[in-house]
Amino acid sequence: MSITFYGHYFSSYCQKALIAFYEHGLDFTFREIDFQNEDIMQELGALWLIKKMPVIVDQGRSVIESSIIVEYVDEKYHGDSRLIPQDADSALDTRFMDRFFDNYIATPQMKLVIDAMRSAGDKDPYGVTKAKEMLETSYAWLDDKMKNREWAIGDDFTLADCAAGPHLFYTHWSHPIDARFEHLLAYRNRLMARPSFARCIEDGRPFRSLFPLDVPHMDLD
Repeated sequence: MSITFYGHYFSSYCQKALIAFYEHGLDFTFREIDFQNEDIMQELGALWLIKKMPVIVDQGRSVIESSIIVEYVDEKYHGDSRLIPQDADSALDTRFMDRFFDNYIATPQMKLVIDAMRSAGDKDPYGVTKAKEMLETSYAWLDDKMKNREWAIGDDFTLADCAAGPHLFYTHWSHPIDARFEHLLAYRNRLMARPSFARCIEDGRPFRSLFPLDVPHMDLD
């Protein structure tokens, strides 16, 4: 069994899916997306016209979007551990936290990154201000939520933590998490130490020059 994975090692959403692959010890062939490479973009476009990543191909079937990819490999190739809990209430909590990290951490964080890439005349200061406000609200909510939790929904590492790792990693670069959010920072540190995400961090390290914001530390340790 060999799955083909279309993505980029520096992409948070690709890392989210890759964490699931690493957690389950899956073999795969990696096809690195380069938006300047016409051949690979045509290959990706033939699978998904929107040309967004990640996309995987398993036995002729294309699976699209990071959360769906995680659910797919967890259902089909899980070992003793599951990233989607079998208990219905816990599964619902997992999917909610996954959406929280995508919508209220990753989305405003990407607003800051995209704005940094714009020319001076195309900047959106109002949008940047609102994105930072959203991040501060999200940080406060998460800090309270993580007071008595090891992972996003409690004791078990799940899909939600697959999302949290890369999104919190990059958001701390884009809009630093204040020291007063000690529970959130401790959670981020636990995620970075998790072998599956630590591998993603190393996979992405060669591409850090692509990040458009000035981040002197860039988690060098």
